[in-house]
Amino acid sequence: MWCLGNEMDGPWQTGHKTALEYARLAAETARAMRRVDPRIELVACGSSGPQMPTFGSWEATVLEECYDAVDFVSLHSYYDPRGRPTEEFLGSSVDLDRAIGAVVATADHVGARLKSRKRLRLSVDEWNVWYQSDLDEWALARAGWVEARPLIEDTYDVVDAVVVGSLLISLLRHADRVGIACQAQLANVIAPIRTEPGGPAWRQTIFHPFAQAASMARGDVLRVEPRVDSYDAGELGAVPLLDVTATYDEDSGALTMFAVNRSTTDQLDMEATMRAFPDHRVSSATTLTADDLRTTNTAERPDAVVPRPLVQVEVTDGLLRAALPPVSWNVVRLEPLTRGS
Repeated sequence: MWCLGNEMDGPWQTGHKTALEYARLAAETARAMRRVDPRIELVACGSSGPQMPTFGSWEATVLEECYDAVDFVSLHSYYDPRGRPTEEFLGSSVDLDRAIGAVVATADHVGARLKSRKRLRLSVDEWNVWYQSDLDEWALARAGWVEARPLIEDTYDVVDAVVVGSLLISLLRHADRVGIACQAQLANVIAPIRTEPGGPAWRQTIFHPFAQAASMARGDVLRVEPRVDSYDAGELGAVPLLDVTATYDEDSGALTMFAVNRSTTDQLDMEATMRAFPDHRVSSATTLTADDLRTTNTAERPDAVVPRPLVQVEVTDGLLRAALPPVSWNVVRLEPLTRGS
């Protein structure tokens, strides 16, 4: 798998190009690479993010030139908590949903115009919470060259972890079109794992939703249609209090629900109809939250924020009932009592 450039609409990039300049180069490069190895998969460079003025028009121009030569188009999406009310920041995944929908619509429009039978998928190959407003590039420049300089080593709290959880839910919900999704950095740089030179390593709060989704989101993503109240999240508009999805692994029979309660004040009582899974019972249930939402994990207190047992959860009379704490990431795993033949 090869990415044909990165964020090429960004003037900060070496080799920055217009959409048409990049599109023609990407198409030519893709054809040449496939002559060497026709088995490769290729990712066309999408816009650097939904906030860019080129977003949408860039994808349309690029795909007009190289739609049939590539397999994916990239999407990058970062979310900065600074200067935003907590309620609005907690709705960040609504913005990711819209960005995915916009790129899918653009790609499908171009495919229809070209009368192509191919259905492009998205590569969401950069996403995370990122305190971008804290990055002082001028200060770094004035400091001069420092070998292995600590760089954008953000420290994440409970709210950040819940937002990362909701972003994971969005990615799972769009699994029919999102073929690839990955955090661009995993250690130190806006990352779920922090280290110190010659010292300890510890898991940040955002590590746990990522790890739980990676280990338990197996099989098929189920279509979940929650009926829940919404709240006004400023520029994002109406945002549902509950964000939820579920996966079903036919091999093991395991059903896993991932749920976020965005309310900053109230417990959310979730009910899910289990008619399609009459013999399933709760095998594990965890919640990630804290009384102080600004709690972080540190080298001295690496387990201050970890998934803990979700106590109020049960399956009775064909209903799963769970009490989700305010501002929480929750994982409920259900397994059948017996496996059929």
